[in-house]
Amino acid sequence: MLRPQHHWKKTSEQKANKLFRTLKRIATLLSKQKGMLALVLLMVVFSSFLSLFGPYFIGKIIDEHIVVKKQDGLIQSLMILGGVYLFLSLSLFLQNYWMIAIAQKTVYSLRKQLFEKFHKLPIRFFEERQHGELMSRITNDIENVSQTLNSSIIQLFSSTLTLVGAVIVMVSLSPLLTVLTLTIVPMMFFGMKWITNRTRMLFKEQQRNLGELNGFIEESISGQKIIKMFSQERQTISEFQRKNEKLKQSGFWAQTYSGFIPKLMNVLNNISFAIIAGIGGVLALKGLISIGVIVIFAEYSRQFTRPLNDLANQFNMLLSAMAGAERVFEIIDMEEEEDEKEAVHLRNIKGEVEFHHVSFSYEKSRETIQDIHFRVSPGETVALVGPTGAGKTTIINLLSRFYDPDSGQVFIDGYDIKHIKRASLRQHMAFVLQDTFLFQGTIRENIRYSRLDASDKDVEEAAKLANAHSFIMKLPNGYDTVLNEEGSGISQGQKQLLAIARAILANPSILILDEATSSIDTVTELKIQEALQRLMKGRTSFVIAHRLNTIRNADQIIVLHEGRIVEKGTHHSLLKAKGFYYELYHAGTDQFNISRGR
Repeated sequence: MLRPQHHWKKTSEQKANKLFRTLKRIATLLSKQKGMLALVLLMVVFSSFLSLFGPYFIGKIIDEHIVVKKQDGLIQSLMILGGVYLFLSLSLFLQNYWMIAIAQKTVYSLRKQLFEKFHKLPIRFFEERQHGELMSRITNDIENVSQTLNSSIIQLFSSTLTLVGAVIVMVSLSPLLTVLTLTIVPMMFFGMKWITNRTRMLFKEQQRNLGELNGFIEESISGQKIIKMFSQERQTISEFQRKNEKLKQSGFWAQTYSGFIPKLMNVLNNISFAIIAGIGGVLALKGLISIGVIVIFAEYSRQFTRPLNDLANQFNMLLSAMAGAERVFEIIDMEEEEDEKEAVHLRNIKGEVEFHHVSFSYEKSRETIQDIHFRVSPGETVALVGPTGAGKTTIINLLSRFYDPDSGQVFIDGYDIKHIKRASLRQHMAFVLQDTFLFQGTIRENIRYSRLDASDKDVEEAAKLANAHSFIMKLPNGYDTVLNEEGSGISQGQKQLLAIARAILANPSILILDEATSSIDTVTELKIQEALQRLMKGRTSFVIAHRLNTIRNADQIIVLHEGRIVEKGTHHSLLKAKGFYYELYHAGTDQFNISRGR
């Protein structure tokens, strides 16, 4: 079905406006280096003049020395010609050298902006996107911009100057031959327009498909254990082939259409040369122009079509780079996770927490938690119990302000947490999660991550309190043992002990334990339980149900079901009430070992 013409026109205008805005933003980044840009442009003007002067001077040498067989002054003319091309080479080197420096500084700034933006965006943003696709934006897309800036800016400006200069000299030598030579321009214009209308969208699709493929590769590498556990290698390879095929197709058509341009230019260049040779020969026989002028025109026709060819090729590169730049600016323009203007910084937190009729949903169609209301006194331990999807992790996400409630309020020490700066709020919290994340670096650096100004002694004391010191000292390099991000070389239980040591070093007022002893052997569990008891002492602690031992000793147990609080109380009072908690308890301890859910 054909789209209405006005709709197509509107869409084309929107695309053109978007491209113009992107170019304008790139130009704004480049303008921060005005001094070096001025030098580059000066060299471009100088090299364009020399590249035009060279063929003109060759024509003069032919007319004044070769045609008339006059040797006087020929050597000096050839030396001048050699000097012209020597300075042309020098100016080309300098403009490329300086432009590369400008381009690298620009993409450095762009990459820095994008990476900083990642750290200002809410958690929701990262949960809704593939990490590999985001990595593609900060690597592939910005690299496309870098390559284009390295060459295209100079080439576009140089080609434009060369075109204008060539036309001026050609008109001054022979208006008639100039008009005949320029007959190829309309063909070039319409041919390029037809091609570039298709290549921009194809390059954008290519970048999108590349991002999706990178995301899938990153996901597959990270999930190798799961893939192998469920014998899904064949399905994963099949999915990779499907995405790879999409990238191949979009890349094929993008490159195919863009490849038409040099072919078109070669054909038109040959036509132009034939016109000059044929018509110029006739004019020379009639004495209207000299042989030197034909040589100048032949060279200038190449000088004329080559810039057009360069402009076309660079325009394709520019479209590819702008497609990448649009994807980068799309992230940079996203709304940041900002604190309210009246938000305050709290130096100390006692740990009194209150949820006041809080409701929240990840998706508008379904509420995740509804009318949650409870209060926790400083130093109390609260266990959140319920089946998968009951809302336990959601309560933690709201408490730490990874998300904000749709309605209701969360208070800490009487302050609505919307009026507390996020950094201030989180620096008084520590998390020990089921899936412990370790950064690539030494064990000492991983423990110190929660408090970067901690001394080596502080780090080791925290490890001792976490029952981690003994196993660390048995490692080849002790605290200086280097781990990768997967923490290979140490067990899951040892990772948890390092996470507890990291939390102890942070000295938080509020502690959050999210299934911290899940899937741990009995001996390690005892060590972890002992370390957790030390960590929880005197702190307000939120424990998502994992092992019954921790729940049993909690000051308050909050039982959740389908996003609502169905019961509250101590372990003994809830058993006595014979409600939902009683059913969970008698269904078996495994009910408390359920995987984390929202």
